[in-house]
Amino acid sequence: MPENGVENPVTILTQVKLFGAANPHLCNGIYAKEIKSRNMKNIQVGDSIPSFILEDQNGRKFDTKDYVGKNKLIIYFYPKDESAVCTAEACAFRDSFAEFTDEGAVVVGINSGSIESHYDFAQKNRLPFQLLSDSGNKVLKQFGIKPWLFLTGRETFVVDLNGKVAFRYRAFLDGSGHSEKVIEFLKKA
Repeated sequence: MPENGVENPVTILTQVKLFGAANPHLCNGIYAKEIKSRNMKNIQVGDSIPSFILEDQNGRKFDTKDYVGKNKLIIYFYPKDESAVCTAEACAFRDSFAEFTDEGAVVVGINSGSIESHYDFAQKNRLPFQLLSDSGNKVLKQFGIKPWLFLTGRETFVVDLNGKVAFRYRAFLDGSGHSEKVIEFLKKA
């Protein structure tokens, strides 16, 4: 029997590598979920984004169908309101907001936080864009965002007028770098 009812993650991952896919007899639920999420298809440059409807920090519906064909979209996924790196990321998008709107882009941040948490986070940091509540991480999973350790991933997508990904950037610990990379891309495009 494993100590404290938890198997050694190194042993589990080694067994999974040896035997292929996650096997419920080899892995407990936590590691099986992690391994399954690593096998998700990640949306790549040139792929169409999935349509989705989520609520923002003010309880308003955000529907991608209302924007595709009219605006570029900058969609960034972040793990948690109020964490240091996530706050730096949100504030970097805030500080560059005029540059994004000058390019005809709409910025939205997405995570599984509640509408109330997003409202407080947006008010505290004076965020001029929508934060969308993705309860259950359904949209995150549709985009194939990979986790980092035990946290949801951090990834940013620029979506063109046709609803296709024109640029993507993934860097978990470089929160403010996401905004910078998007600006660099938009200036080249």
